[in-house]
Amino acid sequence: MIEVNNLAYTYAGSNREAVRGISFSIDEGEIFGFLGPSGAGKSTVQKIITRLLTGYRGEVNVFGRSLDSWGREYYERIGVSFELPNHYKKLTALENLDFVRSLYSTETEDPKKLLEMVGLLEDAGVRVGQFSKGMQMRLNFARALINRPALLFLDEPTSGMDPVNARNIKDIILERRKKGCTVFLTTHNMAVANELCDRVAFIVDGEITLTDSPRELKIRHGHRRVRVEYGTGGTTGQREFPLEGLGNNGEFLELIRRGNIETIHTLEATLEDIFIRVTGRSLT
Repeated sequence: MIEVNNLAYTYAGSNREAVRGISFSIDEGEIFGFLGPSGAGKSTVQKIITRLLTGYRGEVNVFGRSLDSWGREYYERIGVSFELPNHYKKLTALENLDFVRSLYSTETEDPKKLLEMVGLLEDAGVRVGQFSKGMQMRLNFARALINRPALLFLDEPTSGMDPVNARNIKDIILERRKKGCTVFLTTHNMAVANELCDRVAFIVDGEITLTDSPRELKIRHGHRRVRVEYGTGGTTGQREFPLEGLGNNGEFLELIRRGNIETIHTLEATLEDIFIRVTGRSLT
């Protein structure tokens, strides 16, 4: 779906490259995550591929064609949800979606169904200027879906949302993936990336340092041990055992047989742990 080779970009007036010769590809029907702190180059790459920034160096192909060869029809096939909401605040939520809908020549979604999907149907007649940030982000997301895009660009899609609405948005993203939609997601929220992404790329200072699936990264960088927490004499104790030969480990089996087990966890690393270990940088 997307092929990027040796992509570089420098903002006007700067002598520092914001993106430094990166290469990656995204398969059709994949959720691909760009993970990194603010200023890492995540949004710059998305802005290039959504054609908001020109003057890049390198090669970008989307839908099997050079990005530069696409005309306005490109926007009929993609959807974009920006990190910062940018609605017409004097219009209602429904009026915003109706206006955006009118810009497309292809078949579009019913705005009311989209508002219902993101939990905003009861607020359809409310001016967007009265919305909280979380409500504006949900409207942002709904707008990105209105043209039934085959390729969806999401920048911090759950920012400002409470856990219930964030969960709903993540479920919608996963459902779209099941229907064949490709998703390019940028975030510094490792929990979101871990839950949604088929593959992730770590990006710091405009360079990609690592690309793989969250599962493979956690297996590769985790400790092959199991931690058991158990109740004993009114207190909680814990023991760790190697995964190798666990089924024949007498001490582990005896602990299990005694009961009072409270938790059992493999000691896998989190994506944030791995990011810090690989890049030497935090996500803030």
